[in-house]
Amino acid sequence: MSSPLSDAELVGRFKEGDRDAYSEIVRRYQDRVFTLCLKWMGDREVAEEVAQDVFLALYKSLARFRGDAQLSTWIYRVVINHCKNRRLYRRRRKMERHEALEGESPQADEGPTRQIADEGPGTDAPLHAQQAQALLQTALEQLDEEQRHIVVLRDIQDLSYEEIADILGLPRGTVKSRLHRARAQLSHVLSRRISKEDVV
Repeated sequence: MSSPLSDAELVGRFKEGDRDAYSEIVRRYQDRVFTLCLKWMGDREVAEEVAQDVFLALYKSLARFRGDAQLSTWIYRVVINHCKNRRLYRRRRKMERHEALEGESPQADEGPTRQIADEGPGTDAPLHAQQAQALLQTALEQLDEEQRHIVVLRDIQDLSYEEIADILGLPRGTVKSRLHRARAQLSHVLSRRISKEDVV
């Protein structure tokens, strides 16, 4: 059984015209890209839209990828830029909208993650997991953008300090110190939102 192609080999094949190589890149990264988009946007539907935009942008620009960084690092940069742009766009729309017209209901653009009803066995575990996810998402929204970036990349995407430093263009030591402050802030936010009953 042949070993899977490396990212660099897939990029090389794509540049030679092998579109199946791009499909493999999408398969390899789609879950991580969507998870990252979801943590940034806080809305599953919007995250799916942003993830699609990311892969469209990757398809258009992959031929120009020079390999100066790892493909994963480059993809994460594209994700972060798209999420930043979409959040800015949504904030502007929210400011311009002011009030919904009569008969329309305002949309919570920056609300917590939408919850999907559990259809599985009659256990509270899925509900608790959804509540914890919503709580974490809401807490992440309370962090400033840079703190959220670092927490998501390190604690959710499990990237190394070196990878995060490369993606964000920061020294490794700065990443570590800012991650420490971001975790402390996240813990503070969560402690205000979790009651004793929530941890019993």
